[in-house]
Amino acid sequence: MRIPAYLLRHQIVVEPLLGDGPYGPKYGDPVTVRCFLDEQTRTVRNPGGDEVTSSSTAYVRLEADCPAKSRVTLPTGRTTTVIAALRRDGAGLATPDHLEVQLL
Repeated sequence: MRIPAYLLRHQIVVEPLLGDGPYGPKYGDPVTVRCFLDEQTRTVRNPGGDEVTSSSTAYVRLEADCPAKSRVTLPTGRTTTVIAALRRDGAGLATPDHLEVQLL
């Protein structure tokens, strides 16, 4: 079951990280993604296992492309970076399948 559209009340702009170029990180074209944005500060673990502070979490549909270190612009205009994108898939159970995008 997909996360219901009525829960996706916010929009963020995601520029997916493509890799490193000769002058720093290279990002893909900006894409507007509907989400539910929770601007709550909490401690999370990054892909390397270190504890970092997340300022916001965006809940998006599983199809969204939000790899770690992608650039994200929030509805307030603040630009931040993806710490990790965690797949929350119920494997057929009646749960709202989504991607939990933890943001710096």
